[in-house]
Amino acid sequence: MTDSNQVVQRDQANAAGQGGAVAQRRDEGPAMTLIPAVDIFETAAGVTLWADLPGVPREKLEVNVHDSSLRIEGEAVLPMPAGLRVQHAEVRQPRYARTFTLGPDLDASAIEANLQDGVLKLTIPRRDEARPRRIEVSVG
Repeated sequence: MTDSNQVVQRDQANAAGQGGAVAQRRDEGPAMTLIPAVDIFETAAGVTLWADLPGVPREKLEVNVHDSSLRIEGEAVLPMPAGLRVQHAEVRQPRYARTFTLGPDLDASAIEANLQDGVLKLTIPRRDEARPRRIEVSVG
């Protein structure tokens, strides 16, 4: 599995000093898209992917597979207390997006997804024919 797409909007004047995390006001055009941090573990049975998506509820999360492309998209819901005025906000309602290319040995039709405490866990099993198997050798 390879990471094939990393999308981040950057303010050209400030990107170098802020590592890509740029403050935007709601009335300044499209929301900022962040690249979620991801850990990937591979075993003989398949691949497990853990993506950090803080503040993203299940209703605002989409995981799609098309051909060999796996796309994770989500929008965080950050509560704003009534009656308070924001003086400074670096991130408001951030969107997360990341795309991966699945190898041909992975079974995209059997992906399992679980979201808990802002962490998405995707389990992607290997196709049966791609799993290692022991071959018995007969004598004679």
